Amino acid sequence: MLMKTPSQSLTEQLSQRLAQRIRDRLLPAGARLPSVRETAQTQGVNPSTVVAAYDQLLAWGLVEARPRRGFFVREFDKKSASALDIKALTAIKSDAIRPGEPPLASPINATALIRGMFHHISDKPQPGMGVFPPDWLVSSFMTAAVRKVVSPSALQTASLSYGEPKGDPALRQALSTRLAAMAIDAAPAHIITTVGATHALDVVSRTLLKPGDAVMVEEPGWAVEFARLDALGARILPVPRGPLGPDLDVMARYCEDSPTGAPPKLFVSVSVLHNPTGQSLSPGHAHRVLQLAHRHGFYVVEDDTYGHIAPPHATRLCALDGLRQTIYVSGFAKILAPNWRVGFLAASPELTERLLDTKLLGTLTTPSLLEKALALCMEQGQLRRHAERIRTRLDGARSRSVKLALAAGCRFVAEPAGLFGWLDTGVDTEALAQRMLDEGYLLAPGALFHAARKPSTLMRINFATTQEAGFWAVFGRWRDALAGGTRPDGAT
Repeated sequence: MLMKTPSQSLTEQLSQRLAQRIRDRLLPAGARLPSVRETAQTQGVNPSTVVAAYDQLLAWGLVEARPRRGFFVREFDKKSASALDIKALTAIKSDAIRPGEPPLASPINATALIRGMFHHISDKPQPGMGVFPPDWLVSSFMTAAVRKVVSPSALQTASLSYGEPKGDPALRQALSTRLAAMAIDAAPAHIITTVGATHALDVVSRTLLKPGDAVMVEEPGWAVEFARLDALGARILPVPRGPLGPDLDVMARYCEDSPTGAPPKLFVSVSVLHNPTGQSLSPGHAHRVLQLAHRHGFYVVEDDTYGHIAPPHATRLCALDGLRQTIYVSGFAKILAPNWRVGFLAASPELTERLLDTKLLGTLTTPSLLEKALALCMEQGQLRRHAERIRTRLDGARSRSVKLALAAGCRFVAEPAGLFGWLDTGVDTEALAQRMLDEGYLLAPGALFHAARKPSTLMRINFATTQEAGFWAVFGRWRDALAGGTRPDGAT
């Protein structure tokens, strides 16, 4: 609730709160603001206060009014963003909009969840987060491993040279051993470490793509991947993801009936514990994907970010293909240490040097101290035991979250597995997400997981952060309110 102070009126507080959310992409471009009456009720103010606040957002150029529909966050391209009234933007207090910074994301909006990782929404568990809670990752062996690699002599040696361009040799050997246990044959010389798995995906894209090239990406899919490829100028071809894997007929049509005459260059797939559905690729589907790749000459980038919590015998494209037409990408942010930023890729000998050239242009090398510490954790089996403990804990969390979600009237559209649940709420989840922000919860609405945002009743939940009945009680109250009064298009 807002409270009037001597220095700020209620109108100023409300307009600045909404402007801050627009800058943080928590209110994305195209989103409809709650009605004047709804906002007045949730904030405990008079409707006239809300009208004045919305008028201020209009004056700042952050929203637009659509007759008989309401107020919507404006869509900006670079030209219109640069033409904003900077004086008006700098008048917003509390750094709501930084001068010269375009206040909105592109129509492919992935930054809401990323910014939510760094902006402290509240002390409550966040259902929309894509990571484990920090207390799940706490261990003693990480600290011990770091101490072992930072002796005075080792620290000086590692700090005064750039290190191996491909990454620490001990870590690449440990990674080669781990991949061999998954039936992926990758020698240490064909493994390159990166600054997290996202950097590995970026290295692959910058090596193999040029602006205008077509890339097939699963839909629903990882919002960051859509946005990252869009920023590189790639032409995104969404491939529906089903229980067994990607829609093979759609992939074949993209390859055979390309509008430009050029077939796709890449297919990016989270084959195991797919984000957001939790589904895993079937062996039959995997074989047919690889047949298409070899027939039409595109590379398959297998993002195995959640491999540490996957079933032991999950089907992986790189194992079936032997890294001929496939590239393997993974990292350790999800399972061990997000701030260590250690990721890697494995590729064929023919591709390795090209990928290394791209890494060198971007980062020269990667810091070796934490790579050495990670190698120790892997060699001594500590990482494996740590992952087993998290998998056991996640199984219990998933069971509790599923029961609470079903009791709240939701329906899972994919069999619950892994870290994420993909469920149908029955209401527009972008509108629901706006209401839940005021309650201190950041949601992950279904629109974020599509190449082009459109109203959706689906949302992704994190099983590790949705075990509390309190969240589901608040969720149920707002979901029922929306179900009784609004449609996804915002009309009453």
